[in-house]
Amino acid sequence: MKFNIQEEIITFIKRNRVSSVEVADALNKSGVIEGMKPLTPQKHSVGVVKYIFGHSRSNWPIHEQGEKVDDGGILYVDTFECYNQAAFGDIVAKYFHLYKSFEGIVVNGLMRVIHAISRLGFPVWSKGITPLGCYNRKVEPSEEIVKAADEKRKELEGGIIVADDSGVTIIKKELINQKTLDRLHFIELQEDIWFYCLDTLKWSTYKTICLKDYLKDPDVLPKILREKLKKLS
Repeated sequence: MKFNIQEEIITFIKRNRVSSVEVADALNKSGVIEGMKPLTPQKHSVGVVKYIFGHSRSNWPIHEQGEKVDDGGILYVDTFECYNQAAFGDIVAKYFHLYKSFEGIVVNGLMRVIHAISRLGFPVWSKGITPLGCYNRKVEPSEEIVKAADEKRKELEGGIIVADDSGVTIIKKELINQKTLDRLHFIELQEDIWFYCLDTLKWSTYKTICLKDYLKDPDVLPKILREKLKKLS
């Protein structure tokens, strides 16, 4: 089966359960969507970003756009001028997760009915929580909101999001290439080597991570790690 580079990256991340932390490291300490917290712990979601938005204290646009958006991947829900009100709660999360087949939902705003979302195990990340919900009323977005949403859609849609207990990291579409995949391979290998040095060789973190003494004497590593290191160096 012939994969494209986007599929290769997603498959590698899923197969190796690459964390949001490791992806940020592979992107040279970047790509993090700040302030996102998991509503359901111990979830690991990976997929291509689909983008919708709510605005003006209303979640009507979320319902409307959510019906039309393509199934699957990670749904990124933006909010504009929703202030201290939640974008939605458990019913909408259930619809997106079970009936639109999204592997994760990332909300740039607040959420509510967290006890149900957590109990049902829906993989959702948000900026915070509140009991107060948005209104369900049809409203037209201002020109400023339309422009801001278009810019965010161009920036995020088509990227790859990795979300877990540490937060949310995105590989933007312009970085979905062989170089990023190679960096992900390297970061995974580096972690394996560091844990070997720590757990088996009983080295200090200073000797392992800062000085990287295993590069001076690769023979201290098992053959399989030496061969992988040589291949990726």
